[in-house]
Amino acid sequence: MMSVAAVNTSGDGIGAPTRLRLAAFARTLRDNGFKVGLAETGDALEILAAPLATRPSTLKPALRSLFCATHSDWERFDEIFDAFWQGRGVGRARTLAGTALQSQAPARHLKDVGPRAGTPGLPAHVERRNDGGDSPGDGRGKREGASRFENLASTDLRSIVDPDDIAQAHALAARLSRVMRARLVRRERVRRRGRRLDLRRTIHKNVSHGGTLLDLAWRRRRIKPLRLVFLLDASGSMSLYTAFFVRFLHGVVDAFRESEAFVFHTRLAHVSMSLRDRDVTRAVDKLSLMAQGIGGGTKIGESLATFNRWHARRVINSRTAVMIVSDGYDTGTPEQLGEEMRRLRRRCRRIIWLNPLIGWRDYSPQARGMQAALPYIDLFAPAHNLESLAALEPYLARI
Repeated sequence: MMSVAAVNTSGDGIGAPTRLRLAAFARTLRDNGFKVGLAETGDALEILAAPLATRPSTLKPALRSLFCATHSDWERFDEIFDAFWQGRGVGRARTLAGTALQSQAPARHLKDVGPRAGTPGLPAHVERRNDGGDSPGDGRGKREGASRFENLASTDLRSIVDPDDIAQAHALAARLSRVMRARLVRRERVRRRGRRLDLRRTIHKNVSHGGTLLDLAWRRRRIKPLRLVFLLDASGSMSLYTAFFVRFLHGVVDAFRESEAFVFHTRLAHVSMSLRDRDVTRAVDKLSLMAQGIGGGTKIGESLATFNRWHARRVINSRTAVMIVSDGYDTGTPEQLGEEMRRLRRRCRRIIWLNPLIGWRDYSPQARGMQAALPYIDLFAPAHNLESLAALEPYLARI
């Protein structure tokens, strides 16, 4: 592994290998939630060309000051730096866990589909992986040499039983939500750069110049930010996945300003305010008190009726993606579920149904509730592991 001191200090600049290494380090930071762009990378190249880059004791503080924008970044930077440049501590594989989640998942799960692609009346769907009950619970993967953390990302959550692995999965879920937020914000900024000349304001501004167009007025695109609304099934049939998704929702609500969260079983509960608590354990405790009766049966149709009547007008706008996380087992009538899905579809931009059972071998949506909901779903996707959640980011970026 190349040393941090392996730079060209003769005054002719730095070599191509070091430039590539720095680009990889910047990409690793971005995948771990750091806001690092071309400007920061260019400044880092100047630092590497300076004499202080010959010693890690001076290089690390310089790069830390450049790349860290928040207290959280500051706390995590040393660990990532040591692992990437010096091979110490957690190891390079751990710092690249975020990269593994995003670089591998889209090709294996989500098809590159546009809105409402495929057969008319049916949702875009995903390819199922045949790893339902075969993934080992100890986090060991099938690929030779793959890291423990990469394998943890591809393991079905119901197969993770070791307490340390469970805690690591929860930490990766929170990191995933931050990375998704950072990527979506960057893409949103790129989309906002488009502008065109505002002729009326330009003429008005230049009246004092005798009509000579000296000051130009530009009209910028106004794009509403993407809003995410989560409806999490917390019934008994989802108990193996509920704890994980509560942690993921905590990260999403904390990272996305435009987000709302609800849990449902026999009734619906609005839990956004509880999940905005910085303390994850305290947030989960609050959620449990609000959602009394959690783990019971499921009345998806009645819960959606409550949402449509009392919450939809307030939390849904023209750029809202509603994500329903459920296995589709409904104890109510499929007719009611279908009618409420139709009403919800008329209000929002997209409906995404995340079903953990899609990752199981030989699964097909035969439940009556699932059959009633399918015609109104834009994307029917798996949610049985971290990779399947990471694969959602490219789809959300196109909304």
